[in-house]
Amino acid sequence: MVKNGAVDVERVFIGGGCNRVVNNVSWGACGLISFGSQNAVSIFCPQTAKILTTLPGHKASVNCTHWLPSSKFAFKAAAWEKHYLLSGDAEGVIILWELSLAENKWRYVSQLLQSHKKGITCITAIVVSQTEAIFASTSSDCVVNVWKTALPAFGGDCTITCLDSLSVSLKPLVTLSLAELPGSTTHLILAMGGLDNKIHLYCGEKTGQFVRACELKGHTDWIRSLDFSLPVDGETYSLLLVSSSQDRGIHIWRMALCDSVGNFDKKKAENSLAYYIKGPVFLAGSFSYQVSLESLLIGHEDWVYSVEWQPSSLVDNSSYQPQSILSASMDKTMMIWQPERTTGIWVNVVTVGELSHSALGFYGGHWSSNGDSILAHGYGGAFHLWKNEFDNWKPQKVPSGHFAAVTDIAWGRSGEYLMSVSHDQTTRIFASWLNEANSNGDETWHEIARPQVHGHDINCLAIIQGKGNHRVVSGAEEKVARVFEAPLSFLKTLNHATSQLHDPSDDLQVDVQVLGANMSALGLSQKPIYVQASSETTDRSGSEGFDTLETIPDAVPSVLTEPPIEEQLAWHTLWPESHKLYGHGNELFSLCCDHGGKLVASSCKAQSASVAEIWLWEVGTWKAVGRLQSHSLTVTQMEFSHDDKYLLAVSRDRQLSLFSIDRTDGTDQISYQLLTRQEAHKRIVWACSWNPFGYQFATGSRDKTVKIWGVQNDQSVQQLATLPTFKSSVTALSWIGLQQQNNDGVVAIGMENGLIELWSISLRKSDHDSSFLVSIASLVIQLDPFMCHVSSVNRLAWRNLEKNDDSDGMQLASCGADHCVRIFKVRLV
Repeated sequence: MVKNGAVDVERVFIGGGCNRVVNNVSWGACGLISFGSQNAVSIFCPQTAKILTTLPGHKASVNCTHWLPSSKFAFKAAAWEKHYLLSGDAEGVIILWELSLAENKWRYVSQLLQSHKKGITCITAIVVSQTEAIFASTSSDCVVNVWKTALPAFGGDCTITCLDSLSVSLKPLVTLSLAELPGSTTHLILAMGGLDNKIHLYCGEKTGQFVRACELKGHTDWIRSLDFSLPVDGETYSLLLVSSSQDRGIHIWRMALCDSVGNFDKKKAENSLAYYIKGPVFLAGSFSYQVSLESLLIGHEDWVYSVEWQPSSLVDNSSYQPQSILSASMDKTMMIWQPERTTGIWVNVVTVGELSHSALGFYGGHWSSNGDSILAHGYGGAFHLWKNEFDNWKPQKVPSGHFAAVTDIAWGRSGEYLMSVSHDQTTRIFASWLNEANSNGDETWHEIARPQVHGHDINCLAIIQGKGNHRVVSGAEEKVARVFEAPLSFLKTLNHATSQLHDPSDDLQVDVQVLGANMSALGLSQKPIYVQASSETTDRSGSEGFDTLETIPDAVPSVLTEPPIEEQLAWHTLWPESHKLYGHGNELFSLCCDHGGKLVASSCKAQSASVAEIWLWEVGTWKAVGRLQSHSLTVTQMEFSHDDKYLLAVSRDRQLSLFSIDRTDGTDQISYQLLTRQEAHKRIVWACSWNPFGYQFATGSRDKTVKIWGVQNDQSVQQLATLPTFKSSVTALSWIGLQQQNNDGVVAIGMENGLIELWSISLRKSDHDSSFLVSIASLVIQLDPFMCHVSSVNRLAWRNLEKNDDSDGMQLASCGADHCVRIFKVRLV
């Protein structure tokens, strides 16, 4: 029996997409990138293309993240031992986090007390000195708060004080930028933009109140992004501001220190001819400044969501602002703009973009601190990273994952890959790319295929066991289950990725004639591309006349010899659909396959006994061979026993059902019988899992309990134990066997609060009655909240490696409502 503390758990992999909001991503001076993934703040390293950790703390979706210092102020932060991160959510809460570079440890510092009443839309910050930073936040409540952060020089905590709170406009603001005014050591300027199409400038001292300076008009639609430059090299008395808008234009504004300070009459200045020709003038302290439109950049064909100056470089211990701007747009491109040397006219010098037809454009673009890499995040929750190699911007690997709740996961038949489905309407495959294992021997996991891109939220999947080609059944918010088969391109890619795990000839001996699949232009089915047809170049548009609709190009399935990037995944890694399973009256909710690969069971959402029946499908012929009636509400999960003798089902009606499944030898006849149905819990039963070595199983429920049951005499179910009440609803269970002779195992328990616990289960014969088992359960480990999900755990699954080496530990996969797929390595110490 495994004792408490006798287990070591480490994080192997996190896959997750970015929340689809503007200002969600920030590139820090430390080289790490932060982004919101549902209620979590995720941190990823661009060098390793790996999500390092997720930070739990927010109770609503994370809208904004901002590093202190960001890549813009990397030149000031070379000696910093601690870096800080600000994150804001949809309920107006802002949290400050601390990263210790030496220990590589994260710490929750504090939640800002005077937070906003509505969702945060933007956070911006400047580093004033080694011990002081000032940041501003705004939200949908039309209020801008300015904060001062005292950074500890040696140990100690940050202290944050609110300098000012501004109500600027009757319409929400969505972008902010802060800068120190040129020529002044005491004054700051704050630019704000939003839904009223104007840029509002406010100036104030570093210690307090901000006052209105002027308004800049010129854009004809919402202001989407603002960014101040640092003082321009050779022009220490001027500052540049770049703005972008939904009017597709980018404006560059110059703030110049006026020659004469003297007696400044604001009213007279506003009525002067120069005010209308050159631009507005404002006063800050003892200085006056004139704002003029420097340049207008036209090139994007859709809303420009973000603009950002290239971060400053250090030359001879002094910083200068490179004349280079990065813009990102919903037209699926990012552009780098620079002035021509001779004329000074700003032109587009680099364009990179997303060629996939599944993407809808970019929500933001960011520079690395040294200016050699640029990052975009888009509508599909995906990242796109390009690196400059000798003036050639090349795509780089990035982490990827779902951008909505992940509803189900399943390991491949031999554990060589993990498949997941999600409400983002995709099915994804993650695998360890063994050729990329680093010097430490660590596995590097990547998304290697996207078998299904659908038009409905996907709720469940089942991987077909047994011999033959890889097959999967998925169920979505529709009444039909769909069967997919792996194409030849995937089989060869899988052999490249997992060459050391199984014999490549095993899969390739299967006579697979399908190379890949195409997305149907006006449907949900994915049509096969045959091997012999792939050599024939067909043009869909052909001579069919002019078509005003954007044509969907053919997929080009190919064997991947390195982890793919988003463009390849979104279009070229689809699996062909081979069958549809019709029968259910409502949307599919749960699927499972038996261990022999002969039967698939399916259930759908139900509010009556007739709709809640479980359908059995025969693998291969895909005929319905049984309709099992027992429950009156939705069957939430089903699982076959280790020898496929029993089918267990649990339901929203708080009951569990046990069916016997009997296959007549030599015939295809399948007989089934309901052995027992009984109340299992006081609330909805969400999860169930069989003991791999026996006829015992566990159930988990909204009533915060887990119960262990045993099958008695092939006809009844007896409760063996109830685990102590948990702090949250139990939503996922997975039982793995450790020693068959002792009947010992470990049950992984996932909860609605995102936490995961491992419990040891030992089954012993009763002293009084040898036919009766006694279950002994004990807590082995509670996983660190920084390793766990931040929202409900939807499914847990132990990896079923064929050549399982216990010395290397076991692997547990989990998925949750926080958009994440996680893999843990569990070692028995």
